[in-house]
Amino acid sequence: MDTKAEIGIIGGSGLYSMPGFSVQRAVKLDTPFGDPSDSYMVGELEGKPVAFLSRHGRGHRISPSELNFRANIFGMKMLGVERILSLSAVGSLKEEHAPLDFVIPDQFFDRTRGRISTFFGQGIVAHISFADPVCGQLAKVVDQSARQIRINSKLGGTYLCMEGPAFSTRAESLIYRSWNMDVIGMTNLQEAKLAREAEICYVTIAMVTDYDCWHEEHDSVTVDQIIGNLTRNADSACKLVRHVVQNLTPERSCKCSSALKHAIITDRNAIPSETKRKLRLLIGKYIGE
Repeated sequence: MDTKAEIGIIGGSGLYSMPGFSVQRAVKLDTPFGDPSDSYMVGELEGKPVAFLSRHGRGHRISPSELNFRANIFGMKMLGVERILSLSAVGSLKEEHAPLDFVIPDQFFDRTRGRISTFFGQGIVAHISFADPVCGQLAKVVDQSARQIRINSKLGGTYLCMEGPAFSTRAESLIYRSWNMDVIGMTNLQEAKLAREAEICYVTIAMVTDYDCWHEEHDSVTVDQIIGNLTRNADSACKLVRHVVQNLTPERSCKCSSALKHAIITDRNAIPSETKRKLRLLIGKYIGE
C-alpha cells in the first residue's frame, strides 16, 4: 500500500473531522474482517503522517453495538499506524470529573455482551497480556500535553465500557460508583484489546459530557446535554491532539510493539493456512510464511 501513516486518530461522538489536518486522500480499505466504519482520511498533522477515522461514520450512522472494531483497528495496522489516540465521549461517575474535563484512563472494566474483541480463533490461539491495557508512555505524553495547554485533565482511572445504546439506569450508575469506576462509555475497551493484539500503542482521551444519572442535579442524561458539551469539548480535543502529535517521537520503547511475542500458543504447524494468510500482517514476524 502506497498510503502510510504513523499515528492513528479515532474520533468519537462529535468529532468527525480534525481541524489543521492536511488531507491528502480518503482511503477506503477492505480488511479480512470486513469494512471499517468509514474511509480513513490520510494526510499530515503537525508535519507527521496521520490517519483519521470517524468511529461511528460520518453522519454518526453506526451504533456502538454495531461497530466493526476488528476492521477499524486492522485498517489502522494496514496503514502502518503504530500509535492510536482514541477520542471518546463519556459520562462521569465521580464528582471530581466534571463535565468538560478530560480523563486519560489506565484501566477498563467490561460490561458489554458478546462483542468480538480478538483477531484470533479459527485454528490459532493467542493470549495477550492486558493487565495494563493502555500504553503508559503514550498516556504520559497526552497528560503532559494537556497540562501544557491548560486543559483540565486527570491521568489514571477506570473506564467502564457498557453495551448501550441506552444510557445507564440509576441503579446501574450507583453500582458502578460503588465499584470505584471513573467514567462510563460504550466503545473503547474493544479498541484497546485489538490494538494490543495488533501491537499498536493505544490511549483513550475521555471527554466528560455529563455526570450520568447518579448525580442529584443530573437525574437524567439527554442527547441535547451531551451534544452541547461535545461541541464545547471539540475545540479542546483537537488542540490537544495536535499538541500530542507534535510531541511524539518516532521511536517506541514500550512493550506494545512486541505484545504477541509470547502470546501465540498454537503449534505453528497446526495453524490452518487460511488463518495464517488472514493474519499474516499481525503474526508473520512470529510464525514465518
